[in-house]
Amino acid sequence: MTKTITFNELRAIKDSLPDGAIHCIADELGVSVETVRNYFGGQNFKDGKCCGIHIEPGPDGGIVVLSDTGILERALEILKEKDRTPSIVEV
Repeated sequence: MTKTITFNELRAIKDSLPDGAIHCIADELGVSVETVRNYFGGQNFKDGKCCGIHIEPGPDGGIVVLSDTGILERALEILKEKDRTPSIVEV
């Protein structure tokens, strides 16, 4: 299933992820950390692979067509879990 999203939206999702989430996604999906970073707009193809994204120039950083939504879906799950985590109130 493909998904279309703006590049800026994709980067906002990546920037909202908690520390360590990129490594967690990579481990869970059996891909390298650089591959996950490339999915979110990175350009390290020496250590990571291309992972089913196509970027077209345009407004909001351009349009990104994701042919594989697995990394995006896991990132959104992590963000949903993060929002459900009760915050610690300092007394």
